[in-house]
Amino acid sequence: MSDQSMKMSELISALSHALDMTEGQPPGHCVRSCWIGMQLGKASGLQDHQLWELYYTILLKDLGCSSNAARICQLYATDDLDFKHDFKSVDGSLTQVLNFVLQHTGVQKGLAERFKQTLSVMRNGTQWSKELMTTRCERGADIARQLRFNESVADGIRGLDEHWNGGGQPYGLKGNAIALYSRIALLSQVIDVFFTGTGQNACLTEVKKRRNSWFDPSLVDCFISIADDTFWTTLASTNLAEQIIQLEPAQFRVTLDEDYIDEIAAAFGQVVDSKSPFTAGHSNRVALITELLAKELGYSEERRRWLKRAALLHDVGKLGISNSILDKPGKLTDEEFTTIKLHPGFTGEILSRISAFTGLADVAQAHHERMDGKGYPLGLQADQITLDTRIITTADIFDAITADRPYRGPIPVPDALKMMAEHLDTQIDRRCYEALVKISDELIFTDH
Repeated sequence: MSDQSMKMSELISALSHALDMTEGQPPGHCVRSCWIGMQLGKASGLQDHQLWELYYTILLKDLGCSSNAARICQLYATDDLDFKHDFKSVDGSLTQVLNFVLQHTGVQKGLAERFKQTLSVMRNGTQWSKELMTTRCERGADIARQLRFNESVADGIRGLDEHWNGGGQPYGLKGNAIALYSRIALLSQVIDVFFTGTGQNACLTEVKKRRNSWFDPSLVDCFISIADDTFWTTLASTNLAEQIIQLEPAQFRVTLDEDYIDEIAAAFGQVVDSKSPFTAGHSNRVALITELLAKELGYSEERRRWLKRAALLHDVGKLGISNSILDKPGKLTDEEFTTIKLHPGFTGEILSRISAFTGLADVAQAHHERMDGKGYPLGLQADQITLDTRIITTADIFDAITADRPYRGPIPVPDALKMMAEHLDTQIDRRCYEALVKISDELIFTDH
């Protein structure tokens, strides 16, 4: 089960696709931004250790983005994924900001409610924007530290939304007071957004327009000097994800021991859980229950450790689902439920990018399959669902029932076990349920 042959660059670049989802960006946004930033860093004369720090600053620039998703939905009454995707194209001018607000506020409300919500945004928008950016930037920096990155990387992530002229968020830093990695990351991000969205010429126009306002003018000049045909062709290539793994400066590569892989899985579990106030701690609790169930069922310590990683990451695909659906207090429409059913497939898509996680991806993405064949996303039958997956499914269902939800309060453990007993051999594996009953006294969590 050892994954020590895995490169840090492979693991983080693959998991960065989850961050693309929570920002509503096309797949590979962080990877492309990282490639752009590394070209800028090399052309600017950065040393190898600086390039290593820049590399991870950009791949992880959106670490904190899930933490403000629920608040965006609450404040703007909108779809957070569309909101975030489109906001990346706004240049900060009054006209664009007003148009953005009008197009994205209260889109799921009636006309009267939408008008009222828009007025609230007009009155409180500046304060709300600062709040959202502060949450995003500070949370991202905190998780970077948990991932064992140094303060240079954490500062680079914290300053992503600061602008050269002091008009950025959340601290209004100006000029060289903004960390260099932040300046490069912001420019790289905008280059990718406009290149993938509107093409090369529009990208160049936008970057030049924001020179001296958003962007460090010396970095813009550097970009223009390297943006030749080869640059654009490479940026558009389909194998950039493979190329980016090779761009990490070799002499600064970090060995991924088992403990470090566990910490990375736990950190990304936190990114997932931060997306909704109703899922706080969910991934960690499911991982703990999974480990206890696996032990009760006779799994070796090594196998338990591997399975716990799958449990920590089982819901990473939820980063691609809007909080307007995840946090909805009422019953989901058929269309909304169809959207929810996409998240296990997203999980598999993200984890399968990591060569050493192939088996783990299969287990994690199947956690909503049912033994009667009525589960999703693949509709697997009982003999196609491994015990590994059945354990995670049991842990996930138990935590979902006993945790607080937008449509009800938490259900006591004894009642939860009775509810689960009604679904034995159809949704819940009998062996796993019996093991759950045996360990149920250990399953009283204070953070429910």
